[in-house]
Amino acid sequence: MIKAERGCPSGVATRLTRRQVLAAGGGAASMMLLPAGLRAATASARAVDVVMTQGVSGLIVQEVARAQGFFEQLGVQPNVLLVSDGSKCVAALVSGAAKICAWSGFNQLTPAIERGAKIKILAGALSLADLAMYSGHPEIKRVADLEGKAIGIGAPGSVLHQMTVLLLKKKGVNVDRVMFRNVGSNADVMKAVIARTVDAGLSDVDVFDQQQKFGFHALPDGLLWKEIPEYTNQGTYAADDAIRDDRDTLVRVLAAYARAYRFISGPSSRPAFLQARQKVTGIADPTQAITAWNWIQQNQPYAVNLVLSEAQIDLVQKFNVDFKVQRSVVPIAAIADMSLARDAVKLLS
Repeated sequence: MIKAERGCPSGVATRLTRRQVLAAGGGAASMMLLPAGLRAATASARAVDVVMTQGVSGLIVQEVARAQGFFEQLGVQPNVLLVSDGSKCVAALVSGAAKICAWSGFNQLTPAIERGAKIKILAGALSLADLAMYSGHPEIKRVADLEGKAIGIGAPGSVLHQMTVLLLKKKGVNVDRVMFRNVGSNADVMKAVIARTVDAGLSDVDVFDQQQKFGFHALPDGLLWKEIPEYTNQGTYAADDAIRDDRDTLVRVLAAYARAYRFISGPSSRPAFLQARQKVTGIADPTQAITAWNWIQQNQPYAVNLVLSEAQIDLVQKFNVDFKVQRSVVPIAAIADMSLARDAVKLLS
């Protein structure tokens, strides 16, 4: 149960239970507690409720941090709540079901702050998008060929939708002549591409080396980490109340994740990464894990120093304004507080 009232994005005070947060997320299947084995075990650590989306890359970071003892070293015990998308992360923070969102796209966060949600962006997480545009149709060779086609996305307005539109516009595609179909997560998009229920869609880089096996191909000008590297994929954020009341704990959580980002970004992390991915996914074949790990080493996508620049945050806001989900760019002081990230980096040093 939620112990205190929180200001909802519309500014109306509402007392939410965990059940209501679930309902806001579209059903009980959209949110679940991680198994006890994925939580830090030390009894003396400070417990902190962490919400995150269900993406495999984030869950791997979480498992690596746990297995390497990074949470224990920093004296925190994350109790993790999984949700299906960024809007549900915002709902969990607003309701008090979680103190901090470990990583999620924040394009849906700034409109909520504009409407009155008391939340701040604290740090970066995954700076580059580990996504490529795939198609199962041989005649679709480049992004320009997608005009008039059906493209799989997540929920309208989601990061997946926004990045798809940004890529199409960059390649001169008239988005009014594209049919967008909400098929779910990145993994669901890949299933739809394989089944050819959509003509193309963005999905994870971990299948990049198995294109022939699955009968699809990546469009050479559809690699997001190359085409829109300026777009920050995921960040970390928390409610203002938690920043005020639990600052030191949040700093320690950020430091633990920064340590994980740095570890995974280095060449010695390969065995730990592969083991963590197998535990998270249940897939014994290491092919996709090796592809993902190699991509990380080549592209260094993690925010190892945590701090996001004002330009990075404002770019997402400007795209939101273009998408008409946000009225105007909100002053940076109202939406971000990088002082905790800087303190976390100092703690590690």
